[in-house]
Amino acid sequence: MALRVTFLGTAGAIPTTERNPSSVFVAREGEGLLFDAGEGTQRQMMRFGTGFSVSHLFVTHLHGDHVLGIPGLLQTMAFNDREEPLAIHTPHGTRQQLKSLVNALGNRPSFPVRISEVGGGDVAYRAEEYEVRAFETDHDTRSVGYALVEDDRKGRFDRERAEELGVPVGPKFSKLHEGEPVELEDGTVVDPEQVVGDPRPGRSIVYTGDTRPAEATIAAADGPDLLIHDATFADDRADRATDTAHSTARQAAEIANRAGADRLALMHLSSRYAGRTEDHERQAREVFAGDADDVFVPQDGQYLEIPYPDDDEQ
Repeated sequence: MALRVTFLGTAGAIPTTERNPSSVFVAREGEGLLFDAGEGTQRQMMRFGTGFSVSHLFVTHLHGDHVLGIPGLLQTMAFNDREEPLAIHTPHGTRQQLKSLVNALGNRPSFPVRISEVGGGDVAYRAEEYEVRAFETDHDTRSVGYALVEDDRKGRFDRERAEELGVPVGPKFSKLHEGEPVELEDGTVVDPEQVVGDPRPGRSIVYTGDTRPAEATIAAADGPDLLIHDATFADDRADRATDTAHSTARQAAEIANRAGADRLALMHLSSRYAGRTEDHERQAREVFAGDADDVFVPQDGQYLEIPYPDDDEQ
C-alpha cells in the first residue's frame, strides 16, 4: 500500500527562488492529506503533480508562511468544480481566524469546508487503517504538530504450517488470517495463533511545523519512519533559534534520536541559508544515530516512498 511524502515547500518565513513556504503533501492509497499551505502551495501542487484531491488539511499554526496559500488553493479547487467537502484542522483557539482566511475573498467556497480545532493528544482524523494525531509543540503562538500513524497489520500467515495441520486450501485460510478459529472435518480445531505470527507494525510520519525542541514530539509516534522537523537555523544562530521559538538542525537530530526516527527531514530553512544546506546536514549527521544518508534537507518537489518496516506489503 503506497505511502508517499512530497515536499511542496521547505523554506522558512521568507521564500527563496528555490524554496516555497511550508507545505507537505502525503498520499496514502489514493487519499491526499496536506500539512500546512504556505503561499503558492497550489502552484507547487501543479508543478510537482500531486493533484488537488485533498480530503484533509492539517494546519500547525496560523503564521502566514503556513496558511497564506489556503485562499488561493480553495479558489482553484472551486474552479475545478470540486463538490467533495474539505476538512481543515487547526489549533485550539484559532478556528475563527482560519474561518476569516477561508472567506478572505468575500465569498464562501462553493463546496463544504469544515473547520475543527485540535490540541495535543487529540486524534484529528481517524481513518479505516490509520489516524492523524495532534501533539503539542513549542512555538511563539498556538501551535501543534501532527503524526500519521498506521494501525498494526496482521501477522504473517504460515501457509506451510496450516497445511501441515490439515487445513484445506481455501476460505479457512482467510478465516484464520482474520483471527477466527476453524474446525476441520475430523473435528480438530485450529486456532489462529497456530498459523499466524505476531502483528506487524504499520508506518508513521511525524511533522512538527515550527517549534523549539519539544518532548511531545518524541512521544508522538513510536519510532517514526520519517520525522519532518523544524531546522530553521544552523549552529551559528542557535541563540536566534531559541529566541524565535525554532530549532537548529543539530537539535532536530537530537530529537530524532530520542524519538527513534529512521529518517530525518530538515525543514523550514531560513532564507539566510539560501542555496547552502551543507552545514545543516553536517551538523545533524554529527549527532544522528542512524545512517548519515537518512538525514537530509529536502528540495521542493522531492518525494519519498515510505516502505513498511519489514519491506513487506502483504
